[in-house]
Amino acid sequence: MSWGYFEYTPVAQKKADAQRQLEKLRKKNPNISPVVIEGRKIAKTWWGMAWNRNLESYADYSNRISRGSAYVRNGMVLDLQITSGNISALVQGSRSEPYKVLIRIDKLSAARWNAIAEQSSSRIGSLAELTEGKFPETLSQAFLQQGKGLFPSPKEIHFNCSCPDWAGMCKHVAATLYGVGARLDHDPLLFFTLRDIDFSALLKKSVEEKIESLLKNANKKSQRVIDDADLAGLFGVQTPGVQTAEERRSPRKVQRKRRAGAGAAGA
Repeated sequence: MSWGYFEYTPVAQKKADAQRQLEKLRKKNPNISPVVIEGRKIAKTWWGMAWNRNLESYADYSNRISRGSAYVRNGMVLDLQITSGNISALVQGSRSEPYKVLIRIDKLSAARWNAIAEQSSSRIGSLAELTEGKFPETLSQAFLQQGKGLFPSPKEIHFNCSCPDWAGMCKHVAATLYGVGARLDHDPLLFFTLRDIDFSALLKKSVEEKIESLLKNANKKSQRVIDDADLAGLFGVQTPGVQTAEERRSPRKVQRKRRAGAGAAGA
């Protein structure tokens, strides 16, 4: 460092330093999860791009968040963890040790969630469509509506970084937020975890209303309510401790199938 400023470090050296630091961290924590960007785009799927577009759409963030794009592209986000309402990250900066970033996302209000769920009901076909971003454009707009959709606004995002940069949003926080977009490319359901949303409730409501509509058109009354086990069967969502409909009807048959499957896998 000279005259209070860090000396310029070539990008190639920054990448090499970050990789060395990652290997060092991996020895201590095998579960470390770096953000890896392949190609020029940070995010390529609907959920990842929508997350990034939402952040960039706010004047408060549009100028500052771009500071983190080079960091995330160059592999400086060494670890990124997403849990309910929280994001934690280790981001390599100018110093030898990575900076610690903590971001808290406000929980979606019940009123806002109910309004979105009501607007979304009967429009979502399946879990596959939802995670692939394949749903009506009007529904896409509802999810992205500033201040009223599923995606958080700046006032709902609270962050802290261990770096000495006192700017409103440092490069390390910006890189972490972009890293979330990249992570959603691989696992869109993390979005629902982060926003503390029960996505199965949305799917359940949508499917039940479709069944109700079909029965109504056939002049029949519905005596059926889809429970969590049946939802698991429909969408392949495994709910620990919940039996599927087939398990309830023929438990021995299911056990024989599982033993046969385990035997085939071990062969």
